[in-house]
Amino acid sequence: MSAPTTLSPAPRLTIGSLELDVPVVLAPMAGITNTAFRRLCREFGAGLYVSEMITSRALVERTPESMRLITHHESETPRSIQLYGVDPKTVSEAVTLLVAEDRADHIDLNFGCPVPKVTRKGGGAALPWKLGLFRQIVEGAVKAAGDVPLTVKMRKGIDSDHLTYLEAGRAAEGAGVASIALHARTAAEFYSGQADWPAIEKLKNAVSGAPVLGNGDIWSAEDALRMVRETGCDGVVVGRGCLGRPWLFGDLAAGFRGEIRTFRPDLGQVAVTFRRHAELLVEFFDSEERGCRDIRKHVAWYFKGYPVGGELRARLATVESLQHLDDLLATLDGDLPYPGEGAEGPRGRAGTPKSPALPDRWLESQELVGDDRTTLVDAELDTSGG
Repeated sequence: MSAPTTLSPAPRLTIGSLELDVPVVLAPMAGITNTAFRRLCREFGAGLYVSEMITSRALVERTPESMRLITHHESETPRSIQLYGVDPKTVSEAVTLLVAEDRADHIDLNFGCPVPKVTRKGGGAALPWKLGLFRQIVEGAVKAAGDVPLTVKMRKGIDSDHLTYLEAGRAAEGAGVASIALHARTAAEFYSGQADWPAIEKLKNAVSGAPVLGNGDIWSAEDALRMVRETGCDGVVVGRGCLGRPWLFGDLAAGFRGEIRTFRPDLGQVAVTFRRHAELLVEFFDSEERGCRDIRKHVAWYFKGYPVGGELRARLATVESLQHLDDLLATLDGDLPYPGEGAEGPRGRAGTPKSPALPDRWLESQELVGDDRTTLVDAELDTSGG
């Protein structure tokens, strides 16, 4: 860890009744931001740690998986849950459930998912194009949330010819949301290319009251501080940059508190963190077999850039038990130093730009017409509770 250098600390981020010491939010990521990963990130830093996306219909129907995913560990506070939905009534019912049963201190609505199985039915990043529907969902959710802060996360739009973020941002502010987060890409871009940070500044200038959070291409604390400086946003949302690097939240906390302090783990420290993540996954799934199966997908992210041979990586990616994992990790040379740039930068799949999958004739009108309502009825059926 490098020696701290004093900077000017950033102001706290206020989201409704919540006050965050540092203006940092963990982005919801399907299959990643479960209780285990959120707890691990908290052990390194501070901020708001949001659950993976929960389908509102599945929650209202109390499916076992959705009920499991909204359960927080007793150490998690504030408790944050992200909902996905396309029907104002169902979304409101899901929010009402969370509030009435005291299951969340913060609720976020997903309008940014670019995955084809979601946009194909008019959900995620496709939905704000239907501005009236977007407004109905957000207004109903804010009312149902009462004193619990209700926020939205969205993208710039469907593609460069169908941008929605400024209109949707003003509509969300008018509905009374506690903050607005913008991933500065369109659905068509997926995670490719470079995030359009100037769009974050435009959204910040377009709304007068609600805090605006920026998301996209934050790979380091320096990136986060630069985003705030260049766009004037009130905080940052970090997604792929923390994959295999939960200590990034320590760097972010230090940076926003006025210090430059960068964690550069040697291979032994990475191994200890990887083992801790596996242990938390076993506890989360209440199954050593499932926990060890889940940690496999994190191998490439944790050991990115480190001199860990292909054979050992392959064996780690087939680990079957914690003892098996311990035996494999024991073969590493823990004194090998941080490899520098090889361990930094982009991680996770970027995808390639392509036309988003959309319902038939979806772009012909910004209001619901024709078969739109029929399409939306089934929009949540193909989306799991996570």
